[in-house]
Amino acid sequence: MEFRPFGSTGDSLSIVGLGGVVFAGMSQADSNIIVSEAVDTGINYFDVAPSYGRDQETEIKLGEALAPYRSKSFLACKTTCRDAASARAELERSLKYLQTDHFDLYQLHAISSIEDVDRCFGPGGAMEAVVAARNEGKVRWIGFSAHSAEAALKALDQFEFQSVLFPVNFVTWSQGLFGPQIMAKAKQRGAARLALKAMARTNWAEGAERIYPNCWYEPLTDPRLAELALRYTLSMDVTAAVPPGDPRLFRLAMQFASRFTPITAEETQELLDLASGLKPIFEAA
Repeated sequence: MEFRPFGSTGDSLSIVGLGGVVFAGMSQADSNIIVSEAVDTGINYFDVAPSYGRDQETEIKLGEALAPYRSKSFLACKTTCRDAASARAELERSLKYLQTDHFDLYQLHAISSIEDVDRCFGPGGAMEAVVAARNEGKVRWIGFSAHSAEAALKALDQFEFQSVLFPVNFVTWSQGLFGPQIMAKAKQRGAARLALKAMARTNWAEGAERIYPNCWYEPLTDPRLAELALRYTLSMDVTAAVPPGDPRLFRLAMQFASRFTPITAEETQELLDLASGLKPIFEAA
């Protein structure tokens, strides 16, 4: 498994991470197995959030499964809270459920509007709690995940973030024009780029059978095209990608990452031809 620098922090991450959505609906025994498989494949990057699954189930399952490997893993967590008191309470619960005394990366989750940014950075906002936790040694690095290009650009101007987690996908990039502006700004600001939705195709069609229930979008199911899509994303200037939250697709992504080679111009054109007929799941405003 290839490792890449996590910005200028001195840490290095596996080019594919295990996203906590995978554990939604999964038994603890199966959670233990998939984490063990990930570690054996060379993965050291694990990302989760309280909002994944029900009643913090994904944090609880990952905490138990990751405990034997915690000292050699890079654990990222998130908060959707926008005020300091709620964010601090959520962070403390996450530490407990994940059986750890610190997070390697703690992120403002799903920044989706200018109002989100203003609330997080305003008086009594979530950033006060996150920075305080960093000062106490409970958080090493601070980042955010973005569902809005406009909001991501504003957030990057507010603070020296270590990372930005955002969609880097062949359809959103080429058809939705979502991603290039965040990538450029993050590089300018010295923030590592972490990729989401690499293997996404489009939104589920109305009435379609959702055979991947942990995916709110329709993923690529053809193994060759799914691998091309992941290689497209990993050929960008990113540190790592977090694959879809379905165990079947995650296991495919592990295989793809283990044999990763940069995508060729011909393969890129094949993906862009496919994208031309698809509606992106994210679009720039």
